[in-house]
Order: sequence, then structure tokens, then C-alpha cells
Amino acid sequence: MNTQLIREKQDLTYLSWSVYRNSSGTAGSFLKSYSELGGRKVYYKLSNFDKVQGVIGHECVNELIVDRLLTILGIPHLSYQLIHADIMVDGVIRDVYLCASEDFKEKSESKIALDAYMEIEGYEVESALDFCVRKGWEDYIYQMLVVDYLILNRDRHGANIEVLRNSRKKTFRMAPLFDHGLSLLCRCMNDSQVDTFDVMEDKPCNNYIGSKSTWENLKLIPADKRPILNSLHESDRERIMEGLDGIISVALQDKIWEMIWKRWCAYEDFCNS
Repeated sequence: MNTQLIREKQDLTYLSWSVYRNSSGTAGSFLKSYSELGGRKVYYKLSNFDKVQGVIGHECVNELIVDRLLTILGIPHLSYQLIHADIMVDGVIRDVYLCASEDFKEKSESKIALDAYMEIEGYEVESALDFCVRKGWEDYIYQMLVVDYLILNRDRHGANIEVLRNSRKKTFRMAPLFDHGLSLLCRCMNDSQVDTFDVMEDKPCNNYIGSKSTWENLKLIPADKRPILNSLHESDRERIMEGLDGIISVALQDKIWEMIWKRWCAYEDFCNS
């Protein structure tokens, strides 16, 4: 995709939307769609959506923010595009910001959720982390654990980690990191909630690997296996929040950056301790 943020409204009313499960414990639901044009498959999703109120979340903006963060840190990931668009849901045209991503599967590849794959290939007594280490995916998993701490990812369940199988080459690889919407301040629906949000609180998260604590999960990474990342700098705030004025509030932007920056500093201290 050429442009990461499209503010000029697009007509996407031709898309057909379906509900997928909301495991975050929030009200509303999440809608997904896809299109196939010229052999190019693109997936679309909405932030938390309510039939009466419309879009009541900002998960799609989170995807763009995390995309930019991971690019700075040098962590491979699925790229997202944030698009201003008209869509039609239940016969009603709605003005929304949605996110789009391209299919990350190569030709001859199929995907399977990590939890389902482990049910097939895992030993009877084996943790999900041990399974991934045995398969040679430890570097990927350790990067993921760092990312999920930095953004407080609430929803890294077993289907949000995928394995790609190439039937022709008979190979397996991990899909690029994806689906980071339920992170950061995803449950803050107004600036009052933003103001009182504790960016360093170790909230319980739905992690398939490790515990419910993203902080404790950092301790699963051996000291000599900690990911080598590009440094984050305070000046990176501008790059991460570029173009988001009028899409999310300045208060929310400030708090999200505070969260990312303070957690990055805490992670650096952890690595140096």
C-alpha cells in the first residue's frame, strides 16, 4: 500500500461486513470484510462498533500507531493502512475510519492458529513457549513478548499468532506480527477516562504464551536472547502521531505516547538491570 493514512473519504459501501468475536470484554462488536481486486486480497476491519452509536472505539488507529512503532524498532510485522471511508452496515451508510491490510500468505501457503497447530504437533506435557522454542521460533516469540509489554496488548490469544505452511516446499514459518488493536488505551472512550488511565499498571491480558502479565512475560526471555532493537527516542512521538489530529483527541495522543515512552524506558531499565 502506498499511503499509510488516507484522510480523503473513500467510497467503500460495496464491502460486506461480518461480525467476529470480541474477546476484550468491552461492549459492541467488531466487523471484518475483504475484497479481491486484480488478484490482490485486502482485509478490512472496524474499531469497536455499536449499531446505534456507530464506531465507539479507536482500535484501528491503534493498529496504525503500533505499525509505526514497530517500524521504528525494526520488528517485522504486518503493515496497516488507516482509511477514512463511507461504508454500509445494515443498510445504513456510516462515516468511519477503518484499517486495511494485505494478505500475508504467499502462494502455496495456508495458515493455522498456533493453538490449533500445537494441539496437533505439541508434546503431551509442553508449554506453548517450549513448543515454539523447539520449533525454532524463539526469536519471533521474544520480540512478540516485548511488543505486547510496550503496548499492553490485551488479546494475544492462540488464534492471534499464526503458523504458515507451504504445502509445496513443506515448510512452516510464523506469520508476521498482526492484530494489535486491543492495546494501548483501547478501553478509554473519552478524555476523562484517558486522564485517569495509569499507563504503567500491569493489567491482566489474554496471553496464549506465558502468564496474564505482560511484565512477568518479559522475564521468560533469557538475557542472552533479548531482541536487538532500534532505540526509541522522544522525538519519535511526532512520527508515530503524524496526521492523527482530528481523528483521535490530543489528550489521547499524549497519553498513548506517555504509555509507549514510559514502558520503553522501563524495558530498557529491565534489560540493564
